[in-house]
Amino acid sequence: MKMKFFAVLAGAALFATGCVKTVSDTHSVATTWSQDTIVSRYNRSLEQVYQASVQVIANNGVLTKEFISPGTNVVRSLSAKVNQRNVWISVQSVDPRTTQVEVQARSSWGVSDVSLAAELDKQIALQLAR
Repeated sequence: MKMKFFAVLAGAALFATGCVKTVSDTHSVATTWSQDTIVSRYNRSLEQVYQASVQVIANNGVLTKEFISPGTNVVRSLSAKVNQRNVWISVQSVDPRTTQVEVQARSSWGVSDVSLAAELDKQIALQLAR
């Protein structure tokens, strides 16, 4: 009887845990469905914003993966670990002079961390101002 109870409890825990799509077109575990993404636009080229994003990640954590969309260079993404949080950054060209950055942060348990995403976004802006 106890085994059945624990099996049902484990099944309910798995059912309650979901999956969210990240800004780099991958999926991650989610236990909360709250805001976890900060979106900003800069009047800089895609390459400048991407290099600033890579530098911010290098200053704060470890870069784990880089994604470049197949067939096009207008979207670049990266995945990283910062303060034991999973971070995804997507950099895409809106037009030749404008670039959009999406910064997403979640803990390893899937809890959103919008404050970390906002901090990294602010650091990207400061890196571009140098």
